[in-house]
Amino acid sequence: MTQKPSVLIVDDAVDDREMLVEYLRFCGFPVTEAAGGGEAIQIAATLRPDVILMDLSMPEMDGWEATRRLKADPLTKNAIIVAMTAHAFQRERDAARDAGCAALIVKPFDLEVLADALGRLTSVGLSAFEDARLSDTSPT
Repeated sequence: MTQKPSVLIVDDAVDDREMLVEYLRFCGFPVTEAAGGGEAIQIAATLRPDVILMDLSMPEMDGWEATRRLKADPLTKNAIIVAMTAHAFQRERDAARDAGCAALIVKPFDLEVLADALGRLTSVGLSAFEDARLSDTSPT
């Protein structure tokens, strides 16, 4: 059995964050949470999570800036950052990828499908997100 990846969930919406944290912990993932971009950077530098689920629209430091900083830091540059957003327009997808996000999932999403994709990440890589139809990879 392969070990499940450690996950840092970054979202300023308390209810959304708590629901995701609770479900992923129930599924056996080691999970940490942050309420914003600045806090995420501090936690990630210490814990070095395998995956960061990053909300893009947050006050103070948004997910795009937090992602750029995480990818620029040698301690956190290898984390797989998955953008979570309700904005699925092409410019948001492009900006997320330009900032360093490896995939983008559109809110709302199915928690069970996300947990399954995270569980398969170690064995199949980022295609786990595309296979689960969590990421929008259309070339529009």
